[in-house]
Amino acid sequence: MLLSRPVFFALFGLLWLNEGAWAQTSAAAGTPWGNWFVGTVVLPGGTRKWGGFVEVQARTNSLFQEYFYNELKGGVSYDLDPNFTVLVGGGRYATYQPSALGDGPLSIEKRLWEQLVLSQFLTRLKLEHRYRVEQRWFSQRDGADVFRQRIRYRLNAFVPLNQKSIAAHTVFLSVYDEIFLNPVGPTFERNRIYAGVGYQLNAHWIGQAGWVKQANFSTAAFQQGIFTPPATSAKNSLVLALTYRLSPRRPKTDPQSLPSQQD
Repeated sequence: MLLSRPVFFALFGLLWLNEGAWAQTSAAAGTPWGNWFVGTVVLPGGTRKWGGFVEVQARTNSLFQEYFYNELKGGVSYDLDPNFTVLVGGGRYATYQPSALGDGPLSIEKRLWEQLVLSQFLTRLKLEHRYRVEQRWFSQRDGADVFRQRIRYRLNAFVPLNQKSIAAHTVFLSVYDEIFLNPVGPTFERNRIYAGVGYQLNAHWIGQAGWVKQANFSTAAFQQGIFTPPATSAKNSLVLALTYRLSPRRPKTDPQSLPSQQD
């Protein structure tokens, strides 16, 4: 099914916003693709307003091999109205050395965050603006403890292809770009862009597959007479996500909810 011109240009514009970032963040030669495996259970707020989610995630450094990272997180949400949702979440994030998993994590992060989500339903085009503030506690294997904060903003666009809204038996496109800001530095810490396709089987099950490119940035430094220019590292990954949505108590009156990824 062909996309209308407004939808096409909206998606094109979202991708174009970070054209400059893409041009400067291509992955180093020989860097393999990785995997993100994501499993989520979501309770939409709907008519009762209170909702939440739990999620487990695993990542590999190469396609389907070299496991090195996992996340376990959850949160409680409240719908201020059908278009505004607030959420408080927390999680545990562990990073390993792929060749020495038995040695335990290199780093464990415990994270708390607060976020506001604004949803816009523009006929076939659906937009989601997500604003998040994070508090992060790191425990390193060498005994060092670090506290950091971060601010994130994500613009996510959804386009159902075979229906006007995302419901049972709907194929949809999802594109987002997210920026990560560090109040200490580097200010522009990370950029993450995603494009994928999803299918909502019924009121409960949603599957998505897509591509994510995550670029990390460092600031320039001048120490002991040595100048270190700003550096960028980027990696492409294949995302495979499966979501189970719990049934609302009154599904016929619940507003439309978007199949957003929680990360």
